[in-house]
This record gives sequence, C-alpha cells and structure tokens, in this order.
Amino acid sequence: MQELWKHFGSPRHLVVFEAAARLGSFTQAARELNVQQPAVSASIRQLEGCLGAALFTRSHRKVALTTAGERLLADVTRAFEQLAHSASAIQQLSRPEYVTLNASTAFNNYWMMPRLADLQASHPQIDLRLQSSDREPDIDAENISLAVRRGDGNWPGCDSALIAEEVIFPVAAPRVMEAATGLRNLRDLLTQRMIHLEEPVRDRPGWDDWFAHFGIRDARVASGLRLNDYALVLQAAMAGEGFAFGWQHATDGLLRQGLLSARQEWQWRTGQGFYLVWSKARPLNSEAELVRDWILSQRDAPEV
Repeated sequence: MQELWKHFGSPRHLVVFEAAARLGSFTQAARELNVQQPAVSASIRQLEGCLGAALFTRSHRKVALTTAGERLLADVTRAFEQLAHSASAIQQLSRPEYVTLNASTAFNNYWMMPRLADLQASHPQIDLRLQSSDREPDIDAENISLAVRRGDGNWPGCDSALIAEEVIFPVAAPRVMEAATGLRNLRDLLTQRMIHLEEPVRDRPGWDDWFAHFGIRDARVASGLRLNDYALVLQAAMAGEGFAFGWQHATDGLLRQGLLSARQEWQWRTGQGFYLVWSKARPLNSEAELVRDWILSQRDAPEV
C-alpha cells in the first residue's frame, strides 16, 4: 500500500482528480469539495508530478483530460464505485430489519432454496440474505442473525433448535443404482465407485465412519472422486460419478424428483443433528425471529 501511495502522493489527490475530471472544471470541483480553486489546481499538479504525466490540458475557461487522464479516470471511477458498494453493504449490516442466514452451500441450495417461495409469500417484507461459507464464522463478530451448524445442539454463547437429525444413507443417480446389480449387502458397496467429501474446515463423517458403524471396520475406501464441498458431491452423484453420502435433509427433494436414488434401508442415525443457531448475547430482531420461526416450521414440511 505504501508503494501505491508513492505513485499518487496522497489519496486526497485522487478524490480531487475524480471530481475535476467528472465535472470538467477545477472551479466546479472546488465548489463540490468545498475548497478553494487554487487548492484543486495544486492537488492536480502534485498528482501529475508524482505520475510524471499531464492529466489535463488547460485553457482559459475549461480543462480536458489527456489520454493518460482518461485512463486514470476509468480506473479511479471503478475503484470508487467498488468502495461505495462495500460501504453500502457494511452499513446494511446494522439495519434492524436485515436478516442474514449463514449455512453451507449445500444447505442453502438443497434445503433453503426450494422453500424460499413459501417464506416470501408468508413474509414478503423480510430482507433475507443467504450467506454460504465453507466455515462456521463467529456469529457475534460477523453480525450474523442465524446460522446452521452440525453438532449436538450445544455451542457456547448460542441458543439453538434442531432442524433435522443427521441421517445418512448411500445415494447415486438412478442409472448408477440400477447398474449396481451386485449390490446385495453393505460390503458390496466397496466394489462401487465412491464420491468422497473432504471439507477443509468442517468436521464431517466419511465412508470409513459409515462402514465402521455397521461393523465393517476393515474397509478402506481409497479410490473415487474427492470433493471439498457437499453441493459438488451431490452434483457429481446426479451426474453419475458414483455413490455419495446422502444426508437425508439435503437429499429428500432430489429423491422425490427422481434425480437421485437411495438405499435408505442402510441408513445411519449418527446421534448428531443440524441446528439453527443464534446469539444469546445479541437478541434477535423481529424480522430474524420471523425467519427463525419459519425455518423451524419447515422441519417436517416437504418441499413443493
């Protein structure tokens, strides 16, 4: 950053330059910035000195951008627009009616999205922002209204309510399931191509854990496709890349649509669950309470 400012002298020079270039006048720029016209002229001269190039051609009553000035204006305008967008987004975080739901990409795609029309119909005034992430952020530090987490329902400083018990069974594209004619018992699954979820941050069970639950502790599932996001795992399964972990709450809709098939008789109830979580230290506003209550009302409601 220090190297950047060596090129410009001061960030103030860019503000002055943008106003002068946009308005085509040092005098009008001075009026907009509430400074004297000589101050604008001095700032532009200093910027030109730092860059070693003229940015304006000057005449008695007007100024015009040089080629170098036009190039700089395009970049400065784009940078200022991005900063304004960031500032607006940050300011929105403090709006009392603003509701943020943080969850995995898979939960947002396969549990929330099919149900959003119902939320919008029930509460059209709510400004809900779905935030997908590959980690579980601090909901107080990042001003998150609600979050979805896997666990036992106990997180320090948080209240929680169960959305779905963790139930896992093998899933695959219907054509893959039909082709697996030799799949008569659990151990036979070891002969199939597997899709593995390897999340870098979140703790998730894998195929070895699933086999171990059913007493097959010598299984070593090494081959197959490895992905770091469960939404990608489900996409790969639907594309016919092999057998995947089917978390029941995420795959119910895909099973009903015929996009996946499952061996639900081989389900594993882990004792964990997927919970809606919110801060104890920061009370939910009325809009967030509505979203919380709506999500919990959907626990047993099928997608439409």
